Amino acid sequence: MGISPLAGKPADQSLLINVPRLVTAYYTGQPDPSVPAQRVVFGTSGHRGSAFDNAFNETHILAMTQAICLYRKQQNIDGPLYIAIDTHALSEPAFASALEVLAANGVDVMIDADNGYTPTPVVSHAILNYNRGRQRGLADGIVITPSHNPPRYGGFKYDPPHGGPADAKVTEWIEQKANAFIADDLRGVARVPFERARNASTVHSFQYLDSYVRDLPSVIDLEVIRESKVRIGVDPLGGASVAYWDAIGDRYGLNMEVVNHVIDPTFSFMTVDWDGQIRMDPSSVYAMARMVGLKEQFDVAFASDTDADRHGIVSHSHGLLNPNQYLSVAISYLFANRPQWSPTVAVGKTVVSSSMIDRVVKRLGRRLFEVPVGFKWFVKGLIDGSLGFGGEESSGATFLRRDGTVWTTDKDGLVPNLLAAEITARTGKDPGEHYQEMTADFGTPYYTRIDAPATPEQKTRLKQLSPDGVATAELAGDPITAKLTAAPGDGSPIGGLKVITDNGWFAARPSGTENIYKIYAESFKDQAHLDAILIEAQEIVNAALISPTVGGG
Repeated sequence: MGISPLAGKPADQSLLINVPRLVTAYYTGQPDPSVPAQRVVFGTSGHRGSAFDNAFNETHILAMTQAICLYRKQQNIDGPLYIAIDTHALSEPAFASALEVLAANGVDVMIDADNGYTPTPVVSHAILNYNRGRQRGLADGIVITPSHNPPRYGGFKYDPPHGGPADAKVTEWIEQKANAFIADDLRGVARVPFERARNASTVHSFQYLDSYVRDLPSVIDLEVIRESKVRIGVDPLGGASVAYWDAIGDRYGLNMEVVNHVIDPTFSFMTVDWDGQIRMDPSSVYAMARMVGLKEQFDVAFASDTDADRHGIVSHSHGLLNPNQYLSVAISYLFANRPQWSPTVAVGKTVVSSSMIDRVVKRLGRRLFEVPVGFKWFVKGLIDGSLGFGGEESSGATFLRRDGTVWTTDKDGLVPNLLAAEITARTGKDPGEHYQEMTADFGTPYYTRIDAPATPEQKTRLKQLSPDGVATAELAGDPITAKLTAAPGDGSPIGGLKVITDNGWFAARPSGTENIYKIYAESFKDQAHLDAILIEAQEIVNAALISPTVGGG
């Protein structure tokens, strides 16, 4: 699909959702459990869908919440459950539905004291703070958000006591129980009326904002930012972080301007993304067009998506940095400016992130921990302090506190943004200038991702592929140095294939929701070389998919 003619332009009225109709569909729509698209499906970031498609309705929320209550009981998780919502139209009604079930099950629930919106990383931070030093009575959480997805979507995800994304065993258990409840007309789902739930003795107010903002100096050098008077611009993109930025600026005396305070569930203030949809993606040059247009007013500017677990950095010198560029800069800076971090602390990246990170890590003399796609793979290392940084090519990252202990185990869109201000303040150069220096040292990478068609059977074969299924010895004129179906960091299956040379690589993974596979590719030569990698990547994958050699690896 090509770039929409609407991309980067203000959203037209015709693109805006009808919020009353969407909320009505949430309450009146009845999912059909025999239709796969209407069942509960927990991906890497929970269940997502639209009430218009009978994919995110009250029935789903009641069933998932009861399943989580059963999971907590099975696992003896009996501490408080921290619950949060973002600014999507479906988040508020989903919160009401979930609270009715949680209260009926006697779960101690922590809700925002000001009935406000709460970013995903703030819930992770709260869970970890509560559980620190505890062996039992542990807390967990629910975040109601579809992340950066279009306004018609809703989302629902569960955070176990480690504070990060739940792993597949947990989500599959919850998914199966929830779908069983739906198929049985919600028999076994406990529920009380909302007013009774809201006033239940088990529902408690919690100061999410103050708890998180007060703790920020432990992870970011806010003093150096304040003293530098660096000019900072922020756009919350109408999301859950909107109240947080003013609180941060005021508390720490930062020269910060929040350019947009609007909360609007239609997100009518957005510029349209590449495909003609409204999407609150801070890594998209189209969705960030307004912020990029303001770059001359600030030394550094940034944005977060709707649940503030993604970051987007606009440098005065080079405009919007793509996620791989900023991850490389952040890693280079952090490991040179966190003296309390252990010399053995490693850098975490996913298998589809830029090899610029590999080059930076090698120069730092650090260990690289490369994992499959999904932030859950970083959780253990962040908790035990063996990973100083975990980052994804999709603009999600977090890192340790300045003393080398865990900050969050989920993606945090606020601290990487504030780190951009710290970098600018301490070094006198913005992240764009730092990245330009990196390309002088390591070369300029050319990176892209495309989609290619695949049948369900081919997608299954791609997941099961063995390195032996790749017969060729070269990629775009260079000898192949590695063929991977398992991540080098921990040996976990990557759910696809990665082929590497000294000058480039590609990775292919099947989509979880569409009949396509995704090809990520990078060249350290030029665009023509990248184009050649993409062409040969499709040939290699297609040949492997018809080969009898699967399994192993």
